[in-house]
Amino acid sequence: MSLSMHSCSIPYFVRALNNLSAILEKGAAHAQENDIDPSIFVTGRLFPDMLPLSSQVQIACDVSKGAAARFSDIEAPSFEDAESSFDELQERISKTIAFLNSVPAEKIDGTEEKAIKFQAGSIEIDFVGATYLSMWALPNIYFHVTTAYNILRHTVSCLESWITLAHHK
Repeated sequence: MSLSMHSCSIPYFVRALNNLSAILEKGAAHAQENDIDPSIFVTGRLFPDMLPLSSQVQIACDVSKGAAARFSDIEAPSFEDAESSFDELQERISKTIAFLNSVPAEKIDGTEEKAIKFQAGSIEIDFVGATYLSMWALPNIYFHVTTAYNILRHTVSCLESWITLAHHK
């Protein structure tokens, strides 16, 4: 298989999002098995000034669909960022993967030198295609998927500690 912008992007985004979906399934199952309100996980954070699990999922989806759209000049679907349950987050992931899989490889291949400009908060970001993929899109999706995993692990650990403490009083 030769490397191309498509083969170095879409399969990696889809795999990361499928992994994120599996992580969320485990979180939802843990909540159900232990009779824990799932919203505790969905709104969980690693630290008070960090974004919650729901935002990590939203951003992972946005990074991947944004990259595909910027490379292909196909408009990405817009989502409201209103997901508040595991099911809604799973639906967002599914819709994002469907969009990614709908983008033809020929619309992405050859974009290594394409000018990519976008706003990130108040900052205008300016890349060429290959640099955007390797220095922005891929690191960001991996960061947000990993952070989602870490939030779920942290939330489970905190809940287990609180339960242990409550039983020892």
